[in-house]
Amino acid sequence: MSLTPQTYWAEHAWLGSTVEQHVLIESGRDGRIAAVRADTPAPPAGAVTLRGLTVPGFANAHSHAFHRALRGTVQTGSGTFWTWRDVMYEIASRLTPESYFDLARAVYAEMAMAGITAVGEFHYLHHAPGGDRYENPNAMGEALIAAAAEAGIRITLLDTCYLASGFGIGRKAAAPEGHQLRFSDGTADAWAERVSAFDPNALGDHARLGAAIHSVRAVPAEQLGTVVQWAKDRMAPLHVHLSEQTAENDACRATHGCSPTRLLSDRGVLGPSTTAVHATHLTAEDVARLGRSSTGVCMCPTTERDLADGIGPAKNLQDKGSPLSLGTDSHAVIDLLEEARAMEMDERLRTRSRGHWTASQLLRAATTDGHAAIGWPESGRIEAGAPADLTTIALDSVRTVGTPPGLGLESVIFAATNADVRHTVVAGRHIVRDGVHQLVPHVPVELAKAIDALRP
Repeated sequence: MSLTPQTYWAEHAWLGSTVEQHVLIESGRDGRIAAVRADTPAPPAGAVTLRGLTVPGFANAHSHAFHRALRGTVQTGSGTFWTWRDVMYEIASRLTPESYFDLARAVYAEMAMAGITAVGEFHYLHHAPGGDRYENPNAMGEALIAAAAEAGIRITLLDTCYLASGFGIGRKAAAPEGHQLRFSDGTADAWAERVSAFDPNALGDHARLGAAIHSVRAVPAEQLGTVVQWAKDRMAPLHVHLSEQTAENDACRATHGCSPTRLLSDRGVLGPSTTAVHATHLTAEDVARLGRSSTGVCMCPTTERDLADGIGPAKNLQDKGSPLSLGTDSHAVIDLLEEARAMEMDERLRTRSRGHWTASQLLRAATTDGHAAIGWPESGRIEAGAPADLTTIALDSVRTVGTPPGLGLESVIFAATNADVRHTVVAGRHIVRDGVHQLVPHVPVELAKAIDALRP
């Protein structure tokens, strides 16, 4: 991809450990940073000024784009994760490749406006209602990749294996039911065959393929190895929902005599290329297994609290060796700053003590470690050779003003919101300028149209 070289002058920039003033960032035709120079007193002629604090673009390591259509509608009454899931299935049943493209394009544009430059899309909505394959069996995944391109962000399509509705009786998995039929390829081998046939022309420079195991309840134990091997052969990231609900833990123990974490470990799923999503209800042994294997963990605090899932042992996981990333999951809100802040605040509530992570450590989860989790290890830093993906947050809003520049990062992490994101740059291109998306006009209107089209 040939891009126009660009020079940006950041009023303040986080360069990995400290906030520096007056930083010149040059990008080349390859969309990568060519040079970074601090202490440049004024923007040179032709440079684009970025007022505020510029940080590496955020990585949203766990997304289900179609869940965005649930916002508001699932906030009435009471219930549990399982009642919420029934509403989610109804929305899933109405999507087509065309309507999914429209929705995802608007959702990814919303992400760009929130400073997100890359998303890990945990994609299991593969087939037509009833389970029939589209003429192009990867039509839904290609719609998501095309949507990300039009919204101007990077995507890792984590194509998800989803084969069963539960553990079933004995060790025979229960077949998919109703709305789940369109999620399933029937077997892991059929899943691998479909994903391997993905049209390479559908993958631009902005897209990469990864794999996902929906959960231990949705992929029978004897078929986990097929997904693991597919990812290993391609050096692709592998993600899995893990212990989001205690009911999953109980059912796994009843069927296999062990926790989901132990089952994944015994089947070779864990490791440095794997990310466990949620990891909320873990034993001390589970935490140790994840840490020893350097398995990453993606925390999604705004969804976990919205669904009343619980507070996961994030600090303990990191202390044991698991890198942490962040995701917006169900998109109750799309705000990586809130996800980072919530991880610290949840730990404070759980322990009744403060200061478990520094602002820099929380930002690292939202940037460097998040990008690594979704297969972009070269991203998430402002240095020569890295992709020129940048996010600038205002330091003069009602939420952030009044803090000394040296504490700008603390102000941003602990007080700013997505509304304070002023600029988003991807591969050197200015995607969001002064809060306005440059590729998708009237993002709220596009969101409303796409969501209204899914209403009964």
